[in-house]
Amino acid sequence: MTRTTTDQPARSASGAVVPVLAFAGIAVAVMQTLLVPVIKDLPQLLHTAPSNATWVLTSTLLSGAVATPIMGRLGDLYGKRRMLIASLAVMVVGALISAVTDDLITMIVGRTLQGFAMGAIPLGIGLMRDTLPREKLGSAMALMSSSIGVGGGLALPAAALVAQHADWHALFYGAAGLGVLSIALTLLTVPESPMRAEGTFDLLGALGLSAGLVLLLLPITKGSDWGWSSGTTLGLFSAAVAVLLLWGVMELRLKAPLVDLRTTARREVLLTNLASIMVGVSFYVVSLVLPQLLQLPTATGYGLGQSMVVAGLCVAPLGLTMMFTAPVYARLSARYGPKVTLILGLLVIAVGYAGGLGLMSAAWQTVVTSVMLGAGIGLAYSSLPALIVGAVPASETGAANGLNTLMRSIGTSVSSAVIGMVLANTADHVGGTAIPTMHGFRVSFLIATGAVALGLIMALLLPGRRPAATVQLVASSEEDANLERAEEVLRGFRGRVLSADGVPVARAKVTLIDRRGRQAGATVSSEDGSYALAVPGAGPYVVAAKATGFAPLASAATHSGGEPAVELDLSLPAQTVSA
Repeated sequence: MTRTTTDQPARSASGAVVPVLAFAGIAVAVMQTLLVPVIKDLPQLLHTAPSNATWVLTSTLLSGAVATPIMGRLGDLYGKRRMLIASLAVMVVGALISAVTDDLITMIVGRTLQGFAMGAIPLGIGLMRDTLPREKLGSAMALMSSSIGVGGGLALPAAALVAQHADWHALFYGAAGLGVLSIALTLLTVPESPMRAEGTFDLLGALGLSAGLVLLLLPITKGSDWGWSSGTTLGLFSAAVAVLLLWGVMELRLKAPLVDLRTTARREVLLTNLASIMVGVSFYVVSLVLPQLLQLPTATGYGLGQSMVVAGLCVAPLGLTMMFTAPVYARLSARYGPKVTLILGLLVIAVGYAGGLGLMSAAWQTVVTSVMLGAGIGLAYSSLPALIVGAVPASETGAANGLNTLMRSIGTSVSSAVIGMVLANTADHVGGTAIPTMHGFRVSFLIATGAVALGLIMALLLPGRRPAATVQLVASSEEDANLERAEEVLRGFRGRVLSADGVPVARAKVTLIDRRGRQAGATVSSEDGSYALAVPGAGPYVVAAKATGFAPLASAATHSGGEPAVELDLSLPAQTVSA
């Protein structure tokens, strides 16, 4: 049976692929919390005003938001492994720039480059789909999706320890080292994806999306400094709406857009992305509240008086629990589906925040809250790529997961802005210093609970599990996975690619195109010219083939969806060369 490029690797993937890709995701996520232990000291360290120092964090957020969907699309077109390595390399360069400077502008340049690495998360998920057998895919994607939280959680105590006992520039040298190690391991163990999307890179679309995202996220992150009703903030929001609307109109008219908005508008994709925003909001609240509560002096009457390192260790279980949740998710998803695991994760998050309202009086109580929230966020994050991958063609995996990761980033941005505003407006001012209050912390937890409730509504509206005739992301055993693959081939097209004189054509690329002109599958013919393509559903299709030395050929055919495979031989005419 011919292996299709939609679900089989070009060459055998080693057992190290999953941990290596997850390690890359963790290394990238470290950038998110790397400077949290020294945030309050940044103005002094960079010899600038506090309002200017915040650009060190904002620049990373903006570049990450811009890079994530763009790198996902580039990965679909030119190779996900190649773009993953490029993302990590840019991160390393950015970290080294930041490691050798105390100048604000140079530091912002370095941090901007570090943000470009955020595209590694969707690229890793795409590589897993393209190179791993289906029975291993569920837990692998869950771990990769959770790596953004795992890295952020584990980086807090490590960064705090370094910042407390060494020069703060060592943080960047450590990040660069993680990046170099990730590149080396990826080169040694991760195969390139055989899947490629058709078309060219939409440069104008990339520029339009970049401009729209910057115009949107800039007032979200700086609105509390500029004033939410200021002309600058409102003007940027208005410009963002105008640019993104024009960008959307342009994307809908292109044959090969940066983001397929028609796919994005599908019920399953749209609701998953909206739920992702809410999960991102809930994730960042605990990261903002608990470290401050733990480090506030006991003289306030509610602060827990812990050191920077102890505070980081108390929050670290958030990331550790997310990591250990991945295999639990795989079992639950295999039995009940990713929709159920997303709902379960959101319910656990809600319980964690509701219980956390009364668990703020001792350090051990914050550990309990971190574990509970880590379990819920881990389940929710793990479910998101499975829902996206199950709803889009294989050739759009990178771009679709890039957009989903962007939605999470927007959620964390909104969370940072809203919670920052709440804590600032409820703070007590003592000797010119703003001290967060317990009331502010509890309001923040209530906001997170409200965001989770909205996410739960989105999850409940998602379509139920697909019928057995469609592709399942997780199989309970290798035998089940092999049976599914055999059944898929019996519900698709199969035949041989031949030359005009009947000679089998090996290594010909055979593409399945649906009624909307989108790629629904692809494969490469075997040595005897045979191929097999599964169909995602009933309807008319075009099966196109091309090979070196032959003219391309496209044949129209219809498949009823549940019947045996349609036999369709493709006879390639000789390549004509004009004089």
